[in-house]
Amino acid sequence: MIKFFRHIRKSLIEKNKMGKYFKYAIGEIILVVIGILIALGINNWNENRKQKLEEKIILAQLHTEFNSNLKQLNQKIELKKEIINSALKLFKYIDFEELRNKDSIDYYLARTIPYTTFDPIVNEITLSNQLNLLQNDSLKQKLTYWTSELADNREDELTWKYYRENKYIPFLVEHYQLRTIRNLANQSNLLEKYLIEENTSNIVAKIGKSKYEENYNTLLNLPNFEDHIERCVTQNRHSLNQSLILRKKIMQIIGILDHEIKHR
Repeated sequence: MIKFFRHIRKSLIEKNKMGKYFKYAIGEIILVVIGILIALGINNWNENRKQKLEEKIILAQLHTEFNSNLKQLNQKIELKKEIINSALKLFKYIDFEELRNKDSIDYYLARTIPYTTFDPIVNEITLSNQLNLLQNDSLKQKLTYWTSELADNREDELTWKYYRENKYIPFLVEHYQLRTIRNLANQSNLLEKYLIEENTSNIVAKIGKSKYEENYNTLLNLPNFEDHIERCVTQNRHSLNQSLILRKKIMQIIGILDHEIKHR
């Protein structure tokens, strides 16, 4: 093809038809430019098609992961509510001695011992340049803030975990029999209903009750016990509020993902 065009140009020059030569040369340049533009257009079309396919895959993956995260967070929220409500019940036993009975006190004590942390799937997409493949700016913004919002929630959860391990449980060990409380928690499968995976059994040890006498009145009448229960309520309630905010963020992200997937 190149030889053909070259032959035509040479023929026009030899015949001294410069006017036609220049017209032909300009036409040839225009054809070349058009060819380049067509090639670029095809390349851009292929690239856009490839990016749209990649975006669909990313949207589907994020949709699955954030729904899984929402399910886990809902379970953790319910456990936090149970911890708080159990601590509030213990306040009533502190304030009203006539309501006290050992079984109920042990029952609610067992439910103040757990701690819970939200451990979501953090996709590399939210940490990489793949976010640029997403066309929805609102979605990109929410995913960009996601990791920092997780850090805020984790900080609140670890506050109670630290207090529980270093203050609350040592206090119970000193003034009550932790074995009895833990055994009751194990028997009631307290944590099993909050397992992330369905159809999974929580492995617990059968430790039995303590043989040592326990005086729940002595425990409830200790001023420090009331303070520990206050910490249990306050720290878990603050963590719960952060979790509820985080749940709202997740639901917003899922809503955007639903819309994007539906209209792609």
